[in-house]
Amino acid sequence: MITTINFPDYKLLDAGDKEKLESWNGVILRRPDPMALWPKIKPELWNKADAVYHRSTSGGGQWEYIKKLPESWTVDYRNLKFKVSPTNFKHTGLFPEQASNWDFITEKISGKQNIRILNLFAYSGAATMAASAAGASEVVHVDASKGMNEWAKENMKLSHLENKTIRFIVDDCLKFMQREKRRGHTYHGIIMDPPSYGRGPNGELFKFEDQINPLIDAALDLLSEDALFLIVNSYTSGYSNTAVRNTLLRHTELKGIKGTVTTDEIGISIEESKYCLPCGFTTRWSND
Repeated sequence: MITTINFPDYKLLDAGDKEKLESWNGVILRRPDPMALWPKIKPELWNKADAVYHRSTSGGGQWEYIKKLPESWTVDYRNLKFKVSPTNFKHTGLFPEQASNWDFITEKISGKQNIRILNLFAYSGAATMAASAAGASEVVHVDASKGMNEWAKENMKLSHLENKTIRFIVDDCLKFMQREKRRGHTYHGIIMDPPSYGRGPNGELFKFEDQINPLIDAALDLLSEDALFLIVNSYTSGYSNTAVRNTLLRHTELKGIKGTVTTDEIGISIEESKYCLPCGFTTRWSND
């Protein structure tokens, strides 16, 4: 498992009984997490939560605020700053387990010139900002949600990247890639975070198992001859990281693309314990 390190503003204080207890720059949130199957490790900590998310039996849920909190606040990661805000869907606008991918992106880009990056299903843009801060000459940020693109623009300003070339696009990711291919555009690195299930900007139905093959195929078509990486993240239960690795590997073989395909779980270490919370997995093609 690849675990997040060097993120002082975020701490996973404990996890268990299908919940997690986190500190976001000192604000303690208690949220559901179906992967935390084991009994709580530090039960004495759980009454310290500033807010608790309660699931509804009819779907969704709501936050119970034990302490009055600001609508949003920020966390720092290395030279980046991100907005954090509890949402009605229990999310906060940031997935800290992805920090290992931000580091990978930074390492691959740093010191290189004229690098173009495409971030698909880009959410609030943490990977977008990591790529831009690492020196990418252009980052194209695509998400079907206008609201998330606006959140990403806030993160751009917080990280002082306004003078960088970042294009924010509200679109269906597959359709956008197909148009980019017709336009002859290519990228040195592509990141995608496809959801398990969702709707496009015009209500198009999205299912991971139906879309992963065309998404990977289209992404590989957009890699430049001197491409650096392709990252496919997944939080979809029922599909192992080996299944996604095989899918990416097979498509690279069919297209005659050389390089290395690796896959691993990503997770977060629970503070002062020997336990880690699994948070999905990441599959990478690299030019190594």
